[in-house]
Amino acid sequence: MRMSSNPRLVAIVGGSGAGKSWLTDRLQRVFGEKAGRLSLDEFYLDRSHLSLRHRARINYDHPRAIDWPRVGDFLEDCRAGRTCSLPRYDFKTHTRATRSEIWQPKPLVLIEGLWLLLRPAIRRCFDLTIFIDAPARLRLHRRLSRDTALRGRSKVSIQRQFRKMVAPMHDLFVSPQARWADIILQQPLRDAEVRQLCERLWSLLTANSLYPAWIREIFRTETTALFKPAYLHE
Repeated sequence: MRMSSNPRLVAIVGGSGAGKSWLTDRLQRVFGEKAGRLSLDEFYLDRSHLSLRHRARINYDHPRAIDWPRVGDFLEDCRAGRTCSLPRYDFKTHTRATRSEIWQPKPLVLIEGLWLLLRPAIRRCFDLTIFIDAPARLRLHRRLSRDTALRGRSKVSIQRQFRKMVAPMHDLFVSPQARWADIILQQPLRDAEVRQLCERLWSLLTANSLYPAWIREIFRTETTALFKPAYLHE
């Protein structure tokens, strides 16, 4: 199945805990049914052939942990508006679900991930690239909250992993990607920055459409209402 016009792909990149998911949530909230979202995390290589002990020793903060050929195929299908096969990954077991999800691209596709700008072939798939910069202390705090609640990890193991793997891999592979980003956002995000980003995404989405001026004004009003300071991620 193909769409009448090709989707616009947007990469949202940053370290673990930088606020990628938060920003993606808010953007999807603004664009509603026009926007779809997914995460590079779903494309981790399947480790079901290894023992649990062996899986636990793998460095999942290195980009080689990703199934890049499948990422490339997925993005190409997505750009063409074709129905895609989206894998699902279980972080508790480090295995991929046996069945993939059938995924239909929306006009605006928001993709978050650690290394979306690292490889030129993948980077070229995006119409807009965003990098979120956040200090290590803030990223660790958010990772602790997420992994204890959602991934069944202990506080001690999370801190140890952050110190030994996450932080060094961030400096080596994540931070350098800022040079390829169209937009760089600094934490904490400000409401004015997010509204400007929404305006740019609206322009990207409607570049070849003849929307009257009054529709743009409605969009601006709704965006301002949604992104008041109370919603911002501190």
